[in-house]
Amino acid sequence: MKMIEINHLSKRFGHKQVLQDLSFSVPKGSVVGFVGENGAGKTTTMKAILGLLPIDEGEITVCGEPVQFGSTKTNRWIGYLPDVPQFYSFMTAVEYLTFCGKIQPNKESFQPQRVMEVLELVGLEASKQKIAGFSRGMKQRLGLAQALINRPAILICDEPTSALDPLGRKAFLDVLEKIKEETTVLFSSHILADVEQLSDYIAILHKGQIRAFETMDSLKNRYRKTVFGIVFTDEGDHLKFAKVLAIHGISAKRKNNQLLIDEQTGTNIGSQLLQLLNEQHIVPESFQRIEPSLESIYLEVIK
Repeated sequence: MKMIEINHLSKRFGHKQVLQDLSFSVPKGSVVGFVGENGAGKTTTMKAILGLLPIDEGEITVCGEPVQFGSTKTNRWIGYLPDVPQFYSFMTAVEYLTFCGKIQPNKESFQPQRVMEVLELVGLEASKQKIAGFSRGMKQRLGLAQALINRPAILICDEPTSALDPLGRKAFLDVLEKIKEETTVLFSSHILADVEQLSDYIAILHKGQIRAFETMDSLKNRYRKTVFGIVFTDEGDHLKFAKVLAIHGISAKRKNNQLLIDEQTGTNIGSQLLQLLNEQHIVPESFQRIEPSLESIYLEVIK
């Protein structure tokens, strides 16, 4: 089942074409990472899914129902966390979630048991202070709790970890990991390591168009470059082997104490490198084939 379907979506702001013939779908039970440069159209797409923006062309459905601008019944399926969530700062977390729960159609949402369940999930169950005293990380987790209070079938998060420190990011991603078994997730991020870690599918948006929508494994297979990394303990060995490679016409890049050699240099390069190391009686600290990262794939896709 497709929880979100977008077909031939286009959106302009004045003379600027922000989305152009955009089509993709989000399968039930999946986590979809939405990546692209600033201005690519990620937030615009999310707001269109939520019925917060009128669209020029195309169609969006959520759980099989069409999305309507301004007042859409499809939002009963969705929990939403914007990039900078806003709160009533004079409230406590319990007061705020109880208030949010009362405006939800699900009567369970404002019950004390559900409020405490969600606060415990995001690690705020012990907080008694007013929201005004919350750190950015605490506010982000409270925003996530608000998005989850109604047990949504779909969670949409816009840049949820962009302003968090490493510990805050980890705590946030841990929560998404816990809920993904029962909640379909669409989230955007510039932190590609987070997207790679969590996503079942990755949607790459560039200049208002989907350039790729695949699993990480599929992207790796399609854009795979065999890159070998050789790490040397001794600086002398490093310099010596770099000269040997140059003599044999093999180009290499230095990154810290590592030499990087890619497959474009020649065929069967791995065996050739091992042979040269053996001939020079050099034993490296490590010799490995390096898998492509989402960052390197992203840069290749948008070329």
